[in-house]
Amino acid sequence: MAALGAYADVRRVLQIVLVINLVLFFAEFTAGVFARSTALMADSVDMLGDALVYILSLYALERSLRWRAGAALFKGGIIAAFGIWVAIEVVLKLTGDIVPTAGTMGIFGFIALAANLTCLALLYQHRNRDVNMSSTFECSRNDVIANTGVIVAAAGVWLTGSGWPDILVGSIIAILFFRSAIRVLSQAWPQFRTARPTVAAALD
Repeated sequence: MAALGAYADVRRVLQIVLVINLVLFFAEFTAGVFARSTALMADSVDMLGDALVYILSLYALERSLRWRAGAALFKGGIIAAFGIWVAIEVVLKLTGDIVPTAGTMGIFGFIALAANLTCLALLYQHRNRDVNMSSTFECSRNDVIANTGVIVAAAGVWLTGSGWPDILVGSIIAILFFRSAIRVLSQAWPQFRTARPTVAAALD
């Protein structure tokens, strides 16, 4: 009964944060396109990735340790892919002379930060249950850092009238994604390699 209760609690939290991230992805990506902000679009696409992560986490929740480790490996790959995408966007912005709309960046940066702090608080108590939930918490923590970066970039664009703060923050977000991907993959791979694929395990 305790195990079933633990699964139900985690499932409910994952469903809530999934809905939050899907809603914020559509709102923030649209704002990023209109504001011409690399940092804002990068942050929004990361939210879409997190929504996929939460779906995968829900699917792997009651499966074996190897399934959970495999889910974490997939999440690490998603994080790395977004890092590559953001890096490409930064390079493209370097070739142009685009100044993002600071006001839109700031408003949606604060909205996204509030939403992701809520997600982080919901996931916090489950962060050490297994590698699946640990990698999920890692993704949410990256979001909070990225949101803060968007707000800093908005302030920089407003103060300088230049697109360089947006480019700089986008670069930092890309580096953060690569660092996080390496951490998740290095934790998940040993468990995936050694765990038995058909043996389910309870949450801690």
